[in-house]
Amino acid sequence: MKDFDVYALGNALVDIEYHVEPRQLVAMGIDKGVMTLIDEQQHNHLVNHLGDSHEKMACGGSAANTMIALAQMGGQGYFSCRVADDMAGQFYVSDLKKSGIQTNARLVEEEGGVSGKCLVFVTPDADRTMNTFLGASAELDDSFVSEQAISEADYVYLEGYLVTADNSRQAVLKARQYARKHGAKIALTLSDPTMMKFFRDGMLEMIGDGVDLLFANEDEAFELSQSTDLVETIEAVKKLAKTFAITRGKDGAVVYDGEHLIHIDPFPVNAIDTLGAGDMFAGAFLYGLTHAMDYRQAGILASMASSRIVTRFGPRLSTDQTLEILRQFKAGNHQVYQ
Repeated sequence: MKDFDVYALGNALVDIEYHVEPRQLVAMGIDKGVMTLIDEQQHNHLVNHLGDSHEKMACGGSAANTMIALAQMGGQGYFSCRVADDMAGQFYVSDLKKSGIQTNARLVEEEGGVSGKCLVFVTPDADRTMNTFLGASAELDDSFVSEQAISEADYVYLEGYLVTADNSRQAVLKARQYARKHGAKIALTLSDPTMMKFFRDGMLEMIGDGVDLLFANEDEAFELSQSTDLVETIEAVKKLAKTFAITRGKDGAVVYDGEHLIHIDPFPVNAIDTLGAGDMFAGAFLYGLTHAMDYRQAGILASMASSRIVTRFGPRLSTDQTLEILRQFKAGNHQVYQ
């Protein structure tokens, strides 16, 4: 039995959430509903403009949120990332460890180093728009990949956002290499439609000769297949991933276990914030697969968990809330959030 259910590699970002109206996004020149990379000057301008109006902050980044969901359910996770030795970096490492995640994150001392941040704008329609300043995370490279931790993991989970820079993409390829060497399964999340749209060649390089498990929402999968037909998209994804999960919002999800396509019913809720829904789905799904669940069971648990997180603000639930979802699932009460 291995020490870790999942080893993850991703951007370390302090998530700072703001609740705004669409007109405010227009006024700030921000494209609604997508993730946009910004530089430090743009980041400082937005923070100065918004002042102290943020609702909450937490250690985040897509892969980190997934790993925290896994840990909250009782899974064992390890996260490799890069932060600077500043207040945000210190907060990040402390919050990560409090969440039960082991890490080789170290506070990098360099003149002017700044830890990454993600400004998350949530509008009343429950949509989330992200402006991301990678900061120190932009310098994540293959020296941060832990072969030892990967050798002790069942899955290696790779964040699609790492495609945006050569050094971080090389870190993904190194993690893939170690995973193949030590028999760990490779899981990849496409992260955002813009990653496939603007970094297609790099994303295909990260997928390489295929992955064992692919996570995507419908829009991301459509960008991958270059089709808006779900049937065509499913067939295209089968050529790149042995198994996969495609989330479809209010229409649930489709899961492929390598032989059968499984339709996962949605759990209708009043969504107020979709931030973190995909990350929560992946975390619960990976927990299920590493704790003796089949793909249908893991999909139902993941659908339950992601439906719950969209009913509140923020990228993750409390540990008590996550454990209650798991308890309800094990009790067979799969309609609890309808």
